Amino acid sequence: MSAIAASNDAMRLAKHRRRKLVNVLALTLSMAAMAFGLFWLLWILFETVRLGIGGLTWGVFTEMTPPQQSEGGGLANALFGSALMVVLATFIGTPVGILAGIYLAEYGQKTKLASATRFINDILLSAPSIVVGLFVYAVVVTRMKSFSGYAGVLALALIVIPVVIRTTENMLSLVPNALREAAYALGTPKYKVILTVTLKSAQAGVMTGVLLAFARIAGETAPLLFTSLSNQFWSTDLAKPIASLPKTIFDFAMNIDKNQQRLAWAGVFLITLGVLALNIFARIMFRKKH
Repeated sequence: MSAIAASNDAMRLAKHRRRKLVNVLALTLSMAAMAFGLFWLLWILFETVRLGIGGLTWGVFTEMTPPQQSEGGGLANALFGSALMVVLATFIGTPVGILAGIYLAEYGQKTKLASATRFINDILLSAPSIVVGLFVYAVVVTRMKSFSGYAGVLALALIVIPVVIRTTENMLSLVPNALREAAYALGTPKYKVILTVTLKSAQAGVMTGVLLAFARIAGETAPLLFTSLSNQFWSTDLAKPIASLPKTIFDFAMNIDKNQQRLAWAGVFLITLGVLALNIFARIMFRKKH
């Protein structure tokens, strides 16, 4: 019996050593993958900060985009155009996304319409943004026979909608059914339960999704190439081509003009800073709620 017990102990010890070795190997590979990803991320952030801060001047916020082979200039028209289109697209896409998310989580659930909506939403969520830009170009720009800010707003809104739908549905699904049942037991109508109980409970998560969608479209370039195009001058007319920061960065970064390259890096730094601030704000708000 002692020999059998000794043999079992030896087998258990061998298994323990093997598991420990596999655990160390898996942990080492995971840490190496994390370090590899962080290395490139930190390098990108370092170059963005180094070159971006070097290109920041007061003229970046007050002057228009300059022509080639000229000194000075800024990004005032591009900053305004981007802010205008991104804010309008968020205001258009957010209500549609929230209402669709409410339907999927509270009304449709397992219906065929809900299943089809989720399927289409997943396609839109994973589709390249350039496809959205081409769609709006074919449907809007070619019929209007002109690039316009309205087309850019529509393209960006189509990117916002699937993000908000997915976030809203997921956040509402996390609300315990006991809260709904307690409200129904008091005779509360369903629409009031949704507005005052479920949606209020998931408010932080829904707003986090909206802010993340806002941050996503703030740096989109591909849809704007086919919709709003660009404008070298100050313009508030959305019926005409209007400047945007991502499109300006794309044009200036591809140029051999050192002044335009400097402005491109300044624009990259401003977008990165804005997206970082939005993500931090969204995470802080989400943590406070939970």
